[in-house]
Amino acid sequence: MLSIFDQGPDKPCPAPFNMAGYVLAAGRKTPNKSALEVLHTDGPRIWTYGDITKAILGIARGFQQMGLVSGDRIVLRLGNQPETPFAYLAAIAVDLIPVPTSPQLTEIETTRIIDEIDPALILHEPGVSCPPHANRIDISALATLESLPAADIQMGDPNRPAYIVYTSGTSGHPRAVQHAHRAIWARRMMHHGWYDLKPDDRMLHAGAFNWTYTMGTGLMDPWTVGATALIPADGVGPEALPHLIEQNAPTIFAAAPGVYRKFLKTASRITAPLLRHGLSAGEKLAPGIRKSWELATGTAVHEAFGMSECSTFVSASPLNPATDLATGYPQKGRKIAILGEDLMPAPRNTPGAIAVHRSDPGLMLGYLNADADTEDKFADDWFLTGDQGVMHTDGQITYLGRHDDMMNAGGYRVSPLEVETAFTDAPGVTAMAVTQVQPKPDVYIIVGFYTADTPLTSEVLQQHAQARLAPYKCPRDYVYVNALPVGPNGKLVRKSLQRLWRPS
Repeated sequence: MLSIFDQGPDKPCPAPFNMAGYVLAAGRKTPNKSALEVLHTDGPRIWTYGDITKAILGIARGFQQMGLVSGDRIVLRLGNQPETPFAYLAAIAVDLIPVPTSPQLTEIETTRIIDEIDPALILHEPGVSCPPHANRIDISALATLESLPAADIQMGDPNRPAYIVYTSGTSGHPRAVQHAHRAIWARRMMHHGWYDLKPDDRMLHAGAFNWTYTMGTGLMDPWTVGATALIPADGVGPEALPHLIEQNAPTIFAAAPGVYRKFLKTASRITAPLLRHGLSAGEKLAPGIRKSWELATGTAVHEAFGMSECSTFVSASPLNPATDLATGYPQKGRKIAILGEDLMPAPRNTPGAIAVHRSDPGLMLGYLNADADTEDKFADDWFLTGDQGVMHTDGQITYLGRHDDMMNAGGYRVSPLEVETAFTDAPGVTAMAVTQVQPKPDVYIIVGFYTADTPLTSEVLQQHAQARLAPYKCPRDYVYVNALPVGPNGKLVRKSLQRLWRPS
């Protein structure tokens, strides 16, 4: 039996279609129902479906009054605030293309994105790094737009561009990934294949508003079915999550493994009688974390695997739980394969490359202004994820890691080449190589290995990194070496770096 899983196509996305209109449709039937609760330690701030619809379509009207037209791009340099998803959906509602970005990015990183995107508008929150720009406006302007008359939602081809997200690329610089309006329709496969999501659910996602994992799993998907989204307020850390779970009665909880790890260190018991299960994505979930959650809550945690180019497509669920530490099953409606070295489906139980069929409705349109790079990711009709896995006899897939040297920092994929490039002008550094190491079970950190005429202090190197890289991309430790390990052809042997590291 070959490693290919195809249960047939999902229902095709209707046309005409608008992603924001689809997200808001269910809530229009229940305008007084709680749509969003921002959880503060002293209680929630609540938006009804009527509130969020009015805010989103008012902002959309404001964008039109500013003279923005279909296809214009809006870069979001916003923090962990509800205005981020409101502005995001407002843009999509009137056929503008939002580009959410991490507030952790430095001004140097942000400038590169702005130069590539050429935005018609930049929404900026004070305190978030952003270069001066003729089209930059302050987030405070949104407050006045929310009260404008509702804009008409612009319908059209479901395959037209809807939004752009950035992902770390193996070439050493982040790539702009274009997604179509149909991407939200494809997420329906997660509702049953991962969440078991229902209209009466209360989904508590522990991430920030501006993270794509939160935006999709924590907000768009609950709103699509008319459920309630719960998000911790800005500044509320992981240590508060046990209290928030107990006080706000979520039925589903979602987070990255690193967040689970942080709060489960001290939370041996969490009392949440309505909680049905937890969800995990962003990086591999360690067995120890899974066990701690089960002991603390008495519920299971279901893992999912995906990427910026296709979101999640392999997952466990309450209806179809994974067994024997496998990641899960391809979601119903997906066509997934494990390809061998010949780029053909490999036999079951044989490791190979995880691939998604070109026909998947959730697959990206392509990398912006990089058609050749887009096609390089395909082998015939299979999109190569760059990840390794094995498909078992029963169709379950176990994730085995990256085929390349990509690193994972708190749920964010980070290219070692991007980090190394940031040190090309570092005073005193003659060469730099980075990789991730495992200082203790379930924990990975990025470490930089460098050569120099004389050793440099970690403080000096970190100051250089922090001026050029988002915090999650910066090495946590630095190691001075006489020479970087290379092979016979002079190429860096990155895997050999790990044996050079010793905990300081």
